[in-house]
Amino acid sequence: MKQLIIIPTTLLLAFVLNSCSSSSTEVTPSQNSALNSISNSNAGTKKEGAMQKSLNSWLKNDWEPTVAKDKEIQKKYMEKKKEVTNKTSVTKTQESHYVDKKDKNFTLQEYVDKATAYMKEKPNDYNSSNVNKLEAMPVIGK
Repeated sequence: MKQLIIIPTTLLLAFVLNSCSSSSTEVTPSQNSALNSISNSNAGTKKEGAMQKSLNSWLKNDWEPTVAKDKEIQKKYMEKKKEVTNKTSVTKTQESHYVDKKDKNFTLQEYVDKATAYMKEKPNDYNSSNVNKLEAMPVIGK
């Protein structure tokens, strides 16, 4: 009796698994025109989120220029790069600025030194920070 239940179930399972695995049109999902006509997915494209955009703009416009002004950071971690900005027949103007050395490995000490230089240049003002706003908010449960 037990065998009568197990044998048909096993045959049915084998048939279903065999038919699923041997499809005649083996096409990857990205090349499947029928699928792409229904839903053209942009899953492959990478888009930055709002926080990443904000961080990138802060790094480019605030962190890097501020840190690059510090003399100790310039000596330790940066090299001077000269660029020709104005090419006229009479005058050539060269501007120099500091960029990170390309042949160095990032160390935690470098980050600490740069953070110290940034905080020295732009100290945290307690009055303009969000600490006062957070402390003024009512606490639930008091």
